[in-house]
Amino acid sequence: MTVGDGYARPTDAIADPPVPADVGINRDRDLILMGQRGDITSSRNMICPELDRFIARRIGMRYDAPATGEAYVQAVRECRDRLARGTDLTAMNSTESTADLIDLRKALAIGKWSVFSHSYGTDLALIYLRSDAAAVSAVAFDGVTPPSVAALGWTWASARQALDAMVRACTDQPGCAQRYPDLEATFVRLVGEVEANPVTTTVGDTQVVIDGGSMLAWFVPVATHLPADFPFVIDELAHGNPRPMAEQMAMAFATPVPVSVFAWGLALSIWCREWVPFETRDDQLAQANKAFPSFPDSVKAQAPQLAFLREACDAWNVPRGPASIRDITVSDLPALVLSGSYDARTGAVWGDYIAKNLSRSTVAVVPGEGHGSWAEPCGSTIIASFFADPNAVDLACTKNPPPPYTLHPPRP
Repeated sequence: MTVGDGYARPTDAIADPPVPADVGINRDRDLILMGQRGDITSSRNMICPELDRFIARRIGMRYDAPATGEAYVQAVRECRDRLARGTDLTAMNSTESTADLIDLRKALAIGKWSVFSHSYGTDLALIYLRSDAAAVSAVAFDGVTPPSVAALGWTWASARQALDAMVRACTDQPGCAQRYPDLEATFVRLVGEVEANPVTTTVGDTQVVIDGGSMLAWFVPVATHLPADFPFVIDELAHGNPRPMAEQMAMAFATPVPVSVFAWGLALSIWCREWVPFETRDDQLAQANKAFPSFPDSVKAQAPQLAFLREACDAWNVPRGPASIRDITVSDLPALVLSGSYDARTGAVWGDYIAKNLSRSTVAVVPGEGHGSWAEPCGSTIIASFFADPNAVDLACTKNPPPPYTLHPPRP
């Protein structure tokens, strides 16, 4: 059975199943996919085209400017007003989804099943284990979101760890450090420079503004999934050419506008019930300062990819969840804890965090992969071997170096 997908947020497992290709994981077993209540295949789907359109517009705005936050909150409010006319927003949460998983298992007359989870799905799987562990044979987590710490400040450690791993890979690659020296210092310096003096360019008909916040928003989901050119894109920006970064941003966020492919309303109901209320602004800022102390205050004020979420939650207006939703899950079930070394969304640090309380866990980090190791040959091989025999997991590929960076010719 598989649950969850996406950036620490629920992406429909039926519409976009996180099932590894070419490893036969579902050839000799039944594969059960659950479309979570409120997701896009649900009869009460919580899509927000208002937010999709805002996100496409946002790349032409100052990322962390108050006016951008106000536009985001307005889109959130419009979506809420529309959805609330026919949907109980408070019924879309991890507690109810846990009950749905149990009901699904019983309806299918399954005594025991194995569970695969990815991203927010790992959050849900950890909560689910606390209620139905006797029915689970083994559980795999890919891209870990621990419910006990998930919030806004939680995101910073993942971004820091991914940047360190990507810089280290350049240092270890012959020629990369020479061609792109001081990559970390250049990245950090550029965040400050473009935050103070944003760069505006165009990609086709799309205006793109690169400031410190948008540069970080580019790094987390885009650069980590297109790592081969990461040093080149940073070097080009450092030499006054924003186009490579702007092209990647436009491709990821605005061309074409991805309308109604993600249930933002479901994500907001979960984030605003189970994450945001359990962390103060001071706690959030402390984690930003720990990860990137020299970033401008305006950049550190907004969590990577979750800018202005506190204000959005005020508009979404769902009640805080019970404190028990943040409990730590303790288990002696066979568990696989999988991360990508370049995952700036749900870093390997959080795999280590949950493994401390999973006494029969195997921890694996896939070199050079971002968020979603299940989709790549190394991660999918590890997952398949785990479900074949949790006591004989094939970790050979984790010893390989990350793929090499592209070394573009030196600038004239």
